[in-house]
Amino acid sequence: MANPIQISIVIPVYQGEKTLPKLVGELNSYHQVQTTKLGNHYTINEVILVHDCGLDRSDKIIEELSEKYPIVRPIWLSRNFGQHPATMAGMASATGDWIVTLDEDGQQDPAFISGILDNAISKSLQVVYALPTNPPPHGWLRNAFSKLAKSIFQKLSGNVMAKYFNSFRMIDGEIARTLAAYSGNGIYLDVGLLWVSSRIGSFPVELRDEDRPSGYSYSKLMSHFWRLILTSGTRPLRLITLLGVFSLLIAFITSLLALYDKILGNVPVQGWTSLFIMISFFSGAIMLSLGIVAEYLAITMSIAMGKPLYVISTKPSRPQKTI
Repeated sequence: MANPIQISIVIPVYQGEKTLPKLVGELNSYHQVQTTKLGNHYTINEVILVHDCGLDRSDKIIEELSEKYPIVRPIWLSRNFGQHPATMAGMASATGDWIVTLDEDGQQDPAFISGILDNAISKSLQVVYALPTNPPPHGWLRNAFSKLAKSIFQKLSGNVMAKYFNSFRMIDGEIARTLAAYSGNGIYLDVGLLWVSSRIGSFPVELRDEDRPSGYSYSKLMSHFWRLILTSGTRPLRLITLLGVFSLLIAFITSLLALYDKILGNVPVQGWTSLFIMISFFSGAIMLSLGIVAEYLAITMSIAMGKPLYVISTKPSRPQKTI
């Protein structure tokens, strides 16, 4: 039998104190050579747990799991950087032929990895996203917001692959490591994958119930969505041009209507009301445009100044107790 395909699992850990032991125990059972339905032999050669400095004692659990399971490799970040930078840090250190990213909450079933691998190999794909066949266990409002966010991004970026974005993904190891090595601060992982890969697909999976409530508040989700838009490229900047054209068109039509009423309709045109509306409208348009440009400049400055995407430490950063 040829050497089995090596698969690295990368899990960003923020609040995994209660969920990690069960999940890592499942993953450890795939350390022995497995055979997929299409006859591909694979093994999970490492489980990389990236400690993103959450508020619970995930660091202690990670240390215990690394002592219990030889395949567990801990990575300690110096502070909380966020899910995507933490995932990138894990990808940069992974050694597998393929890299699978998972959440810590247990809703993503490792049993589907074999099917995803078959799909990737048989179709010569570089990235395969898990495509849930059932709604995520987050509640209808959050699921609706997630669907809307992907739809907006797809319209703005013009890339139909946006609908597949999911934290459960399999990436060609070489592509994943290259992306992690060269990505700058503020990068959205899935947007980065669109930059460096063209063969992207999906595989149907069924999600399990979460073993704990989600750590994402609606404010964090909004920030997540905003970063997705800002890192999608320069296409959203075209909205400023379109807004300017639309504003000029409105001003032109308003002027024609005012002249028509004044000259032919003998209708007195009150100046203060129209002046107030026009000033408010154009002031809002200018401020919106400047705000979007400022956000882009902020990201550009972070990259130019060399702000790191993540920093790996040699020991865990203990969570601070709130007073």
